[in-house]
Amino acid sequence: MARILLAVSGSITAYKSAHLVRDLQRVGHEVRCLLTAGGQKFITPLTLQALSGHPVAVDPWQPLEADAMDHIHLARWAEALLVAPASASAIARLAGGLADDLLGSTALACTGPLFIAPSMNADMYRHPATRANLDLLRDRGADIIAGSAGELACGESGPGRMEEPAGIAEYVTETLRNRGDFAGLRALVSAGPTAEDIDPVRLVTNRSSGRMGFALAAELAGRGARVTLVHGPTWLHPPAGPVEIVGVRSAADMEAELTSRFADCDLLLMAAAVADFRPAVQQADKIARDSGPLTLELEPTVDIVASLTARRSNQVVVGFALETGDPLVGGRAKLERKNLDVIAVNDPTEPGAGPEVETNRLTVLFADGRNAVLGPAAKEQVARELLDLIHPLCAGRREH
Repeated sequence: MARILLAVSGSITAYKSAHLVRDLQRVGHEVRCLLTAGGQKFITPLTLQALSGHPVAVDPWQPLEADAMDHIHLARWAEALLVAPASASAIARLAGGLADDLLGSTALACTGPLFIAPSMNADMYRHPATRANLDLLRDRGADIIAGSAGELACGESGPGRMEEPAGIAEYVTETLRNRGDFAGLRALVSAGPTAEDIDPVRLVTNRSSGRMGFALAAELAGRGARVTLVHGPTWLHPPAGPVEIVGVRSAADMEAELTSRFADCDLLLMAAAVADFRPAVQQADKIARDSGPLTLELEPTVDIVASLTARRSNQVVVGFALETGDPLVGGRAKLERKNLDVIAVNDPTEPGAGPEVETNRLTVLFADGRNAVLGPAAKEQVARELLDLIHPLCAGRREH
């Protein structure tokens, strides 16, 4: 297992860090603790020292080591940094790269994975500043362990509740265990919507954000794969890691880019929400409002994943589908018709599973008849669990 530095910041859920130390130790991790000034208001250094078996770092000006370099010693010792609970203030400081306290300076010196388990009031969690800080940290490669919505210490209910210690320990353990398990694989991932032009200013598109595909690309890169991400129009920042980014606009553009790369990949994850229809005629000039009632004729676009599986050799192909009603019926039919190895189906009408939210719930169907359900959970967690499921299918398909 790993050497984990647990940083506890100022949140009422700091008391759960005592349980977290034990849960991490039970699976074999060695744990040392760092306690911020705010964290000391909720739990004492002595408690964490007694549980971890090591002195607790609390003050950059009163170091544990004689040479006054605690932040360097801790950073060099740690194979992973886990901030739990991570208050809104701690998250902001980490995003800003501030080094005027022990957590900030240690985090900057750490070269291993960074895990963050947010804990705060729901309105603080929803605030654009907090969302931007989490997105920035995620883009830099941090793993955000988002808890499910629930009752908060303030008496309200909503997002911002820290994941339970056992869940955090499991997430960290599985993530560290899986690093490198896709090494040598060439992965091709599609993401986001396509935009089909009606005229120079109007278009046909859908509500896909691309977040699911971006999460898959980031997770694959973190686990050692060589990743190419082909995505439609989206506001998302490029995922962390060595990912080749290819931006496209229309279904035809996406088809061309995926087709040119498919023969050289080992794994295709078709997470893009490609438009099923496009205008039969694209007008060269803007259609005037006063030109009268408008009838828009649509024609079907190419079924990209079906066209690719028709010419595949040894690739693993995972499709995605939005289905209302029974996902098993519609998903199984598409799995067979499109010659897929796996299809991940979600229902956009279910709470927490639509295209414009940060969570997802997937029904995963395999060609051999197996089924699995993932979520509802953050799309980053769903991406990790989906890759865990399909990893055995990729055996023997590594590049040489």
